Amino acid sequence: MRDLLLEIGLEEMPARFVTDSMNQLQTKVAAWLDENRISYETVTAYSTPRRLAVKVTGVAEKQEDIQEEAKGPAKKIALDAEGNWSKAAQGFVRGQGGTVEDIFFKEIKGVEYVHVNKFVAGKETVALLPTLQEVVVGLHFGKNMRWGHNDLRFVRPVKWIIALFGTEIIPMAITNVTSSNTSRGHRFLGEEVTITDANMYEKALEEQFVIVNPETRKNMIREQLKALEAKQNWTIPVDEELLEEVNNLVEYPTAFFGSFEKEFLEVPAEVLITSMKEHQRYFPVMDTEGNLLAHFVAVRNGDDKHLDNVARGNEKVLRARLSDAAFFYREDQKVAIADRTKKLDSIVFHEELGTIGDKVRRVGETSAKLVEKLQFDAAIATKVARTVEICKFDLVTHMVYEFPELQGLMGEKYARIFGEDEEVAVAINEHYMPRSADDATPASDIGAIVSISDKLDTIVGSFSIGLIPSGSQDPYALRRQASGVVNILLAKEWTLSLETLLSNVIDVFEAKGLLKRSRQEVLEDLYSFFKLRLKNVLNEKGVSYDIVEAMLETVVGDVNTFVARAVTLEANRTNEGFKGAVESLSRVCNIAKKGELVQLDESLFEVEEEKVLFSAYESMKKEYFVLYEQGNIEAAFEKLATLSPVIDAYFDKVMVMADDEKVRNNRLSQMVHLAHVIQTFTNFNTIIVK
Repeated sequence: MRDLLLEIGLEEMPARFVTDSMNQLQTKVAAWLDENRISYETVTAYSTPRRLAVKVTGVAEKQEDIQEEAKGPAKKIALDAEGNWSKAAQGFVRGQGGTVEDIFFKEIKGVEYVHVNKFVAGKETVALLPTLQEVVVGLHFGKNMRWGHNDLRFVRPVKWIIALFGTEIIPMAITNVTSSNTSRGHRFLGEEVTITDANMYEKALEEQFVIVNPETRKNMIREQLKALEAKQNWTIPVDEELLEEVNNLVEYPTAFFGSFEKEFLEVPAEVLITSMKEHQRYFPVMDTEGNLLAHFVAVRNGDDKHLDNVARGNEKVLRARLSDAAFFYREDQKVAIADRTKKLDSIVFHEELGTIGDKVRRVGETSAKLVEKLQFDAAIATKVARTVEICKFDLVTHMVYEFPELQGLMGEKYARIFGEDEEVAVAINEHYMPRSADDATPASDIGAIVSISDKLDTIVGSFSIGLIPSGSQDPYALRRQASGVVNILLAKEWTLSLETLLSNVIDVFEAKGLLKRSRQEVLEDLYSFFKLRLKNVLNEKGVSYDIVEAMLETVVGDVNTFVARAVTLEANRTNEGFKGAVESLSRVCNIAKKGELVQLDESLFEVEEEKVLFSAYESMKKEYFVLYEQGNIEAAFEKLATLSPVIDAYFDKVMVMADDEKVRNNRLSQMVHLAHVIQTFTNFNTIIVK
């Protein structure tokens, strides 16, 4: 066994591509080894901005031998009338490297076929390894480039290749670069280095100021930040996304700090932090109370020499950035909110859906309906209306133009400065929440109402003109916004029908002539879309797939009750009696498909079990719906399950499909009445019971 080392040296890659490319190379090399029946022990991946590499330990010297059966022609073709081997049989065995003496017959689906045992000897690993270059050129990236006269499209130009099997160089070439055992150290601090064995790879490059293991680099940065915290009595909050990006920008990390003028602290901390992170890739510095300090921490791609000069250079660049932010902050306060909201009528939201001003007015109509539905008082209604009116004004501020990620947050800051009600100011920021899967939902009712209305407007508007997410395509982030609506409804525990909510928003679009598709078609697509979001919620709660599917076949209604129904079923499925209840309720629903909902005629009941079932149904129905409306879903299910023995007794004694048409139809109708109540809980037919 030998170790394998493959390193692809490149010009600096964009930081966002490094980790994914490294993982791709690791996965594809492991897959190549598996496909080629070459055993190995471990595959370790490495990366820096200038290289992607894998080290594979314990690689076998040759492929595994295989013994396999080869299937040939049918027996009737392999033998002629005299029982001699036909040319077809002889040609088949010759092609498999054997003779007719090796033939045996095996029956497949009632027909006998010629078979021979075929031995395939494994090839030497060293002879196969050059084809690894196809794995490398097969990597895919978010953005490719071409260079020189080469046809290859790759993330960045290839500068060197190491391909070692033990100490032997594996021949391969990508563009005009051929493999060797020479790597390159840090661009400014290191030199070329010869790698004679895969096990010396990390240490040899570290001596040339390159830390090839990304986790080692990341831990170095963490430790350096902790050391600065301890020395300066600071708190340095570590944003994991920023840390990942910084880690992929350096080969030899050295953290240092710089300072900026305290006058800049008059600008909201969020603005300063965003400017440091987004523009400069700096870590902000806080005191032990969590207040932003006039310092920053950066990570240099190099050693600790002349750090004072490096810090001064970075301070100069940051000062210019913060000066811009301070200027924007002052200038934004010179224009009244009302003047900014007027500008929204000149900004197109979507060419088929009008301007952002049009969107705001639609959101206002939807919000008013929500307030009424939730029975909030006039004071809340007034604040909701004001929040909607000014919720987008910060989109036309200098600050949000420069830092789009601060939308909402700057709206809250400026609204407070201009004397708006505190609840309205907070709700302006909240109406964008949740901004991501792990973000919080709005805390206030005002923010929640406007957030739901705004998100539903975007979703319904997009669906109304045929902009429906497909595959990975979701340019308007409709999936995230739909999940946000669901999460807000769950967090607020509002008993709102999802179907009614969507219908109300469509009413607004229909009244304005914005529906480009039929109302029913849009509604059906929206139902399916939101059910997929609810499916994710149920999966996260550990609900079994069959119960999930059963729930998705029902009307959603209030999402809180919808989720509670699924969770209740999951909690009860291991209980004694669950199987019997599901089977009984399912049997009713199956037979009900043959009937129609008509008035029951009790005079047509012929046996006692019909009367008992009818009485039990009437009693259960009243109590069931009271419990259901109260949100006591567990008790509602238990009440529904009490019908199980009565249903079983009914089917033991009653033939639903009676010869007498009137009796038959009456019995079918009784099943339909029962099914209508049962199916308000779920489609029990889909649940698998054992």
